[in-house]
Amino acid sequence: MAEPLKNLFNEKIIALMACHLKRVWAGFNEDAFVKAATHDLQTLELKQRSDQIKRALGQCLPTSFADAAKILVNSLHPDDDIDLSGTFMDEKGIRGWAIMPMCQYVGEHGLDDFDLGMNVQKELTKRFSSEFGIRFFLLKDKDRALETLTEWAGDSNYHVRRLVSEGTRPRLPWAMRLPVFIENPDPLFPILELLKDDEQEYVRRSVANNLNDISKDHPDKVAAIAARWIVGASPMRNKLVRHACRTLVKQGHPVALAALGYKKPEITLKKLDVRTPVLQFGDPLRFSMKLKSEASFDQKLAVDYKIHHRKANGKTTPKVFKWKTMILEAGEVHKAERKHPIRAITTRKYYGGAHQLEIMINGESQGFADFDLKMP
Repeated sequence: MAEPLKNLFNEKIIALMACHLKRVWAGFNEDAFVKAATHDLQTLELKQRSDQIKRALGQCLPTSFADAAKILVNSLHPDDDIDLSGTFMDEKGIRGWAIMPMCQYVGEHGLDDFDLGMNVQKELTKRFSSEFGIRFFLLKDKDRALETLTEWAGDSNYHVRRLVSEGTRPRLPWAMRLPVFIENPDPLFPILELLKDDEQEYVRRSVANNLNDISKDHPDKVAAIAARWIVGASPMRNKLVRHACRTLVKQGHPVALAALGYKKPEITLKKLDVRTPVLQFGDPLRFSMKLKSEASFDQKLAVDYKIHHRKANGKTTPKVFKWKTMILEAGEVHKAERKHPIRAITTRKYYGGAHQLEIMINGESQGFADFDLKMP
């Protein structure tokens, strides 16, 4: 079994953090920091551990943010432009997951010294990511923060460039949401434009994820960007646009689908067969289909399916799942089958009773089939 992510914040890492902070400031109380940061550590989850370390920093660093900022920056690892995946803090300085509580600390204590706080976040992100901490500054003064981030979009360090996109994601997982951009994402589009052809996949994927976030509230705006960006796109930008449109494709947004080459399908669903019409919870749903092309030309198809899950009130709610993309030749008959797991998961509660399977092709419904779920 894989090591729980929360264990990245452990006694050894906290003690090493304390050692580096003491190295650059003789007044740092290592014992007090370690005691506060490790209190009941085994009972805490990852975010709680980070928050506790952040509070310990607040207790043990100078009250002057300028002084605290200097200590934090001087404690950092000297390598600031490397692939950080799989890297850990060592005897040279702080980097990796230990940066997370430091970013939070700067976000909470550095707002009154805005420019200094932003610059500290810039140094921190080179050793991990300041995508959580930078959001405090965006919430405090979005225009001022965006002005700085626009400059950073041209920075030579790709971790800094990624922060410009990742830190402004309206719905970044684990992070504070940015309601101002959920309501109006227009200020984000110029900086995403600057990064769309970045040489680093790491940066471009963040741009795609930012657009995907935006698409959940402003689908038409993202679809329009996709249609514009895909024209004459390099393979790298093409991949970005496809990743950015993944939610729109699931929803069957016509502009996004057309931009990606998925036209109105000329097909007939000849057969849809649920092979487990009475399904015991824990067993997979098994189904198959047969398609026939009615066109005289090849068609690019995005084949998805919806499960209409039964809720506690007896109504159903649909959830879209990706199946495949394919080229259906003129007049071709295509057969396919699928297994879909129906088992206990943390993100859904299942209820017994009538459910429906629906086949979607290029965003259009092609047919339904019923199945009955039996709970233990």
